Formats: sequence, C-alpha cells, structure tokens
Amino acid sequence: QMADPFLYDTGKRSPYGCLGHEVQIEHIKAYVCRPSFLTDKAVIVIHDIFGWMFPDIRYIVDLIAGHGYITICPDFFKGTDPWKTTDHWADFPDWMKDHDPVKVDKEAGVVLKYLKEQCYAKKIGIVGFSWGGMAVHHLMLKNPQLTAGVSLYGRIIRDSEERYNLLNPTFFIFGEKDHTISHDQITLLEEKLKQYCKVAYKIKVYPGQVHGFAELKPEDMKPADKPYIEEARKDMIDWIKMFI
Repeated sequence: QMADPFLYDTGKRSPYGCLGHEVQIEHIKAYVCRPSFLTDKAVIVIHDIFGWMFPDIRYIVDLIAGHGYITICPDFFKGTDPWKTTDHWADFPDWMKDHDPVKVDKEAGVVLKYLKEQCYAKKIGIVGFSWGGMAVHHLMLKNPQLTAGVSLYGRIIRDSEERYNLLNPTFFIFGEKDHTISHDQITLLEEKLKQYCKVAYKIKVYPGQVHGFAELKPEDMKPADKPYIEEARKDMIDWIKMFI
C-alpha cells in the first residue's frame, strides 16, 4: 500500500471563501480570479490529485490574481472524480491510469485559446502542484505558448533526453522531506538539465518540507513551516514576474 503523500491532515483544513467565479469553456469547467485592473498577463494553475474544487488550490489562484494576473484553474479531470481523502491508497495506481498528468495537452490548448481570445492575454504562465507539477513539466516541453512555468513537487517520471529540453524558463520546487521524490531524482534532474536545457531553469529544495507544503492557507500552516511555505510562494511569484 502506498503511503499517503499529504502529511498534513487534508480532512481538517479550514474553509475558504473564494474571491473568483466559475466558468464553462467548451468541455471544461474552470475557476477564474481576475485582478482589480485590466491586464494582458495570465497564469494557468494546475491542481493536484484533489482537483479544481479543492479550497487550497482556489486560495492559490486568488493569491496569484492578487499579484496582477488573470488566474485560471481548469478542471483537468474533465468532470471525473478527483482523488478523495477517504479513498484507499491501494487503489491509487489504478486511479492514476485514468488520470495521466502527461495527457493534458488538449485541455491546456482549450484554456490557452480562451485566455487569448476572451481575456486578451498576451503572455501566459503556468503553475502546477504535485500531479499538476508533473503536468507543468510535460507542458513546458511541448507548448511554446507558455512563457514560463513553475512545477511544485511533481514526481520526476519517464526518464529520457526529451524530458530535459524545456522550451521556456521553468522553476522546479521541492520539499526536502517529500517521501514521494528522492534526493537522487532531484540530483539527476539537475545534471540532465545542465546537459540538455537551453533556457533558464532553477531547482530549489525547501528545508524540512513535506509533499504538498506550498498549498496551505496561512491558518493551516505549522509555525515551523510557515517561513518556508511563504518563501516558496514568493519564489514562485518572483519567477512568474521575471518572465511575464
């Protein structure tokens, strides 16, 4: 049986009153939050296994929007059930077969079209957490329309040379105590990017942090983790601001 990667108790998170609204874009529902002024800059947020309705991911959308970006979190599970805190980890590999983080191109294309044609976005970045971090890594290899990406604790999978030839600047964020990603994997990622990557990239490991650390709302953070969580989020926003 697979260990629960979320060491924070996801069942006891505080509620969150969202600032944005939901929209329907072709076959996809999405959560959107806009800044208080007009902008042609946008960020797509890719949710983790708990899906687009999870309060923590909506909090992140609102947070990024507060920095001046039209921010959108589409339902990359296309209406199918996300992983639930009550599900059994023994079933996780089967669930993952039907929710492949590298099969996100069609939905990403639909959302990019919406941002460009309906929101008049000219520069678009992407941020993803866990499952979404894997999806970001994939999309930054495939979609040149994405100006910059941040992949947060996405497992490093499918080892091949093409996996490191990123099209645009990408920042990889990891937690030091993430038991789903080994230090060897991060070292290998660093070595391979040095070898194959022709654009700006960055890898940063945050001390003492477990899988899922960067999505927590302030009231759900443990005091010892708070500085690292806040630093990771600032680093994420700074990376986006550098390129978008």
